[in-house]
Amino acid sequence: MASDAHGADEGGLVFHPMDQFIVKPLFGGDTVAWYTPTNMTLWLGFAILAVIAILVLSTSKRAIVPGRGQSIAELAYGFIYKMVEDICGKEGVKFFPYIMTLFMFIVCANFLGMIPTAFTPTSHFAVTAVLALMVFITVTVLGFVKNGTAFLGLFWVSSAPLALRPVLAIIELISYFVRPVSHSIRLAGNVMAGHAVIKVFAGFAAIAVISPVSVLAITAMYGLEVLVSFIQAYVFTILTCVYLKDALHPSH
Repeated sequence: MASDAHGADEGGLVFHPMDQFIVKPLFGGDTVAWYTPTNMTLWLGFAILAVIAILVLSTSKRAIVPGRGQSIAELAYGFIYKMVEDICGKEGVKFFPYIMTLFMFIVCANFLGMIPTAFTPTSHFAVTAVLALMVFITVTVLGFVKNGTAFLGLFWVSSAPLALRPVLAIIELISYFVRPVSHSIRLAGNVMAGHAVIKVFAGFAAIAVISPVSVLAITAMYGLEVLVSFIQAYVFTILTCVYLKDALHPSH
């Protein structure tokens, strides 16, 4: 049986695009417990260090004429601040530090995952689900704290005919609780799909006949994935702002 499996592996797919997403212990072994340092832990740490380097270290010696690091930090700051202000209004600016941190963490984790042999934490539903649940719980608690039972008006479509309002309320309630699922799957799914496609093209690069085409495809996919890495961080952040706006102004 072992020889059959070995023969099938030799005659079939010799590269496995999904292997890059396997969580492995850093110091050997096969068991992964909650306290085990893994490749996931390592690259999550790198993402945090990258955020600190961009937002803290690069701006520690601020100058009128900014350097590269300060310029990146200032561009990110202005970009997210305007997004929060435009969507949530002045009242939402107090939540800017949280949203800014969320965006920078996701974008840094995405970009670090583009390094060859790196591990991409945001390709795992476990990571994106935690981020989405944090947003969902924060927004829900804030909605009730700020508005009380008036927050439930978010689910009551007063502009619809009276007979349809109970049905629409059920639909709105279901869609509200589906938010963290769609919020997290969108990010993890797009990141995972892009990395898997790159790995498939990389596997075909070993075949001499199609190697040039494969290399061109990998280059094109890398360029696309760089764009996707930013866009997915942007989409996750702008949806967070939209959900925050619902909590601050449920009647709008």
